[in-house]
Parts: sequence; C-alpha cells; structure tokens
Amino acid sequence: MRSLSLKLILAFLAVSLIGVALLAIIASQRTAYEFAQYTFAKNQEGFVSQLSEYYRIHGTWIGFEESLHLAETVDPGRVRGMPRARGVITMIDHDGKIVIAGLGHHVGDQATQAEITNALPIEVDGQEVGRLIISPGAFRENRADAAFLDRVNRAVLLSSLGAMAAALLLGVILARTLTRPLRELTDATRAVAEGNLERRVPVRSSDELGELAASFNQMSADLAHSRDLRRQMTADIAHELRTPISVILGHAEAVHDGVLPPSLETLGIIREEANRLERLVEDLRTLSMADAGELPLTCHSVSPLALLKQSASAYRPYAKKKNVELRVDASSNLPEISVDPDRMTQVLGNLISNALRYTPQNGSITLTAARVPDGIEIRVQDNGPGIEHEKLPHIFDRFYRTDQSRQRDSGGSGLGLAIAKSIVESHSGRIWAESQLGEGTTIVVQLPDTEKRIVM
Repeated sequence: MRSLSLKLILAFLAVSLIGVALLAIIASQRTAYEFAQYTFAKNQEGFVSQLSEYYRIHGTWIGFEESLHLAETVDPGRVRGMPRARGVITMIDHDGKIVIAGLGHHVGDQATQAEITNALPIEVDGQEVGRLIISPGAFRENRADAAFLDRVNRAVLLSSLGAMAAALLLGVILARTLTRPLRELTDATRAVAEGNLERRVPVRSSDELGELAASFNQMSADLAHSRDLRRQMTADIAHELRTPISVILGHAEAVHDGVLPPSLETLGIIREEANRLERLVEDLRTLSMADAGELPLTCHSVSPLALLKQSASAYRPYAKKKNVELRVDASSNLPEISVDPDRMTQVLGNLISNALRYTPQNGSITLTAARVPDGIEIRVQDNGPGIEHEKLPHIFDRFYRTDQSRQRDSGGSGLGLAIAKSIVESHSGRIWAESQLGEGTTIVVQLPDTEKRIVM
C-alpha cells in the first residue's frame, strides 16, 4: 500500500512532467516557427538584392534562370539566400509578362493584377524593373541555421530536465511538509486511543493543517477534562451514597444487635437518611436525563409573579426558622412564560435553598422578575458572604462547593445548581451568577416569554 507521501511525490512528478513536456514542445515549435519566419525574411531580402544587382549588371532578366540552375549545383548546406529548387519563384517584368515561371505559370503569360499587386517589387536606382512571387519555405536551410536550432532544442531539453528535477525535489519537500503533521496526528490519535489523553501535537502552521492540530489538541484537552470530571463525579457520588448508607447500616445493625432500642428516634434517623439517599438518586437521574436530552417537560403559560410567589411560599417557613426575610418583587403585568411549572419550581427551590444555606441570620433573600429584550429575567439575590471571582464559573459544576470545609451532610448534595442549569437550558434559557465578596450573590435566570417561543 502506497503512503500518502509517495502519492504526493508521484502526483507532483506527473504534473511537472506533463507541464514541462507541454512547455518544451510549445517552446520548440514556436522557436522553430519564429526562426523560420526570420530566416525567410532575411533570405528574401538577400535574394531581392541579388535580383536587383543582376538586372543592374545585365539590364535584362535573360539568363537569370540559368544562373539559378547553376546555383543549385553548389553545396546547399553552405549557401544562404538561394531557392531550394525550381518552380518556387515567379518573375514578372515591368510590363507584367512572366519571364521566369514558377508552379502554375508559363513564360510569356500575362500576370493577373492580383499577382502583380501581391508580388515583391524589384528596383534598380529607384526604378521598378520587375516583381517577384516567392513561395514560403522556398529557401534552403544551411548548416548554420540547423546548428542553431539544434542548440536551441538542446537548451530547451536541458531546461526541461532541470525543471523536472526541481519539481521532483520540491514535491519531496512539500510531501514531507504536508505529511509530517498527519503522521504526528496519527501517532497522537493512537496514543489517545490507548488512553494517553495528555498527548498533544505541535501546531506548525496557521493553515488547515494547523487548525486540525489545534482542534485535536483541544479535543484531547476536553477529553482529559471530561475524564477528570467523571472520575471526580464518581468519587463524589460514591462519597454521597456512602454517608447515608453507612448511617442506615450502622443504626440497623445497632438495633439488630440490641445496642440501640428500636425507638421512633432511631427509625426516624434511618428514614431521614433513606429519604436523603432517594433525593440524591433522583437528582442524579434528573441530570442524566437532561444530559441525554430526555428530560420530560410539560410546558404551560405561567405568570412569573405567580411562579415566584409559589416558590417563596414553599420556603418561607425555613426562612422564618433562620430569621431570614424572603421577599418577592415583580410586576403583575409581566408577559407569561412558557415553562414546565413543576420543573421551574424545582429550579427556584434549589436556588432559594442554596441562598438560605449561605444567608446569615437576619439577612434577606429577594426574588425579582423583570422584562428584558430577550424575554423574562428572574433574579434570586441574597446578602450572604459572596463568591470569589475565580470560583464563580464553577458553581454550576456537579458536587462543587465554594466552601470546601463545609460538611457535606449540612451542605446539600452539591447537585442543586447543576440541576437548575440543566432544567433552564432545557427551556431554551440561560442561567448565570453575579457576585462580589461581602456583597452577596445573585443567580440570574433568563427565559423567553410565551410570544418569543411562539415566534421561534
């Protein structure tokens, strides 16, 4: 099986061979044609001079044809400017009579006006003494002319061979230049297939091959990042599952062994941990369906104010218990939004729950809704400690906590914001966070209103 490099070299060689061969043939033929035209003009000029000189000496054309016959016996390879054979010239005297007959003419005939007009004038001391009709190619080629054409043809041949050698060398260089990144990419893809996701290829240019190398590096980096996230998520899931399972098993074994009495308090702890385990599994199921694009949505037109009031009412007892004021600030004439009420209540619940977790006592949480050019914007704003700028882009990652020292059993599952992001994006919306240290955090949810969703 031929390699791509060899195919490219052969392609360059074939193109160069065809191009150089055509160029050599055209150049050789054109040179021969132009040289023939040049020598014909020169020979014709010389022959006309000889005719003029003959008439000046003899005063007549009688005997000129015999002198031509005599010239034919001379070595034709050494004579320039003489016709190659009889019948190629026709002489017309000043009276229009043919005195030397070429092919198709007879001596003594009267030449036509067209023939006289197209013939070359022969002058002696400014007086026209006759006219000459001479056929193209009438003059013989001498040895010097043949030698000149041979040298030109050899030069064209040598130049063609040099051009083909240069093209072959250039083809080898270009083939190696083009295939080197491909070989590196091939080796890198094999390494990635074997599990080496840290493999990168050098970006050697800014053309399509460079873009391909950069895309491969980005793909490899994304795969490595996804692998790390998957490993971290697996570890986090295992940790989250292990805690309630350990509590349930510990209390169950203690009751079984008689260490703890089978009291309502013990059963309550087991039930609470089982509920926590169920919520975690349900959260993971919701995320997996959202990732697969299979999250079921039953959308209805809902008033943003009603949605905020419903969510605030559900969490107001928890807010009072922590002495946190939970306010709703939205206009009643906002356009309705087309959402799944249960899913969007889940989103707002996760946002309010997260805000309650970080809002200090005597703090406040404000839920607002307003009209924006892209639809309806819902904000959940708290006056908690805020989030550091470098941590802000990661708060929607799964199992991410801005405070790593916070106990997991008191800090939620770490999936609330990730679920909120998945549900919002399933509604063709956007969600992001705005925060300043010491000034609280605002989670912004932007959703298209009912009219925009109909237009879309």
